Amino acid sequence: QVELVESGGGLVQAGDSLRLSCAASGRTFSRMTMGWFRQAPGKEREFVAAISWSGKNTLYADSVKGRFTIARDNAKNTVHLQMNSLKPMDTAVYYCAAAPVLGSSRSLYDYWGQGTQVTVSS
Repeated sequence: QVELVESGGGLVQAGDSLRLSCAASGRTFSRMTMGWFRQAPGKEREFVAAISWSGKNTLYADSVKGRFTIARDNAKNTVHLQMNSLKPMDTAVYYCAAAPVLGSSRSLYDYWGQGTQVTVSS
C-alpha cells in the first residue's frame, strides 16, 4: 500500500515557476515508478511526466517537454515536479501517482494522491 500527498500548487502568472511535491508513505516507494497527471475542468485526466524507480529514466508529455522536470528522492520518499515557463493551458489539478512499471497510461497507476490545484493566469 502506498499513500501519496501532493503539495505546492497555487496561483501564478504566465511565465512563472512552481515546484510540486509528492510525499509517499509505504515501504515499496523506492521500487515504484512515480508519475504526475493533470486534469483541467471538463477534460480527461492526462499524463504529464513519470520517473522510474531508479530515477534513470523519465517520460514527458510533449506539451511539457523542456519546461517541466520530474525528480525523486528515494531516501525521503518524495517526488517533485519543477514547472517552469508556465502557461494558462497548464491550469489543472495535478495528481501524483505510483505504478509498478514506467509508462504514460493511466491504467498502469495503482495509487493516486488527492491532487493539488495549479492556476496560471495570463
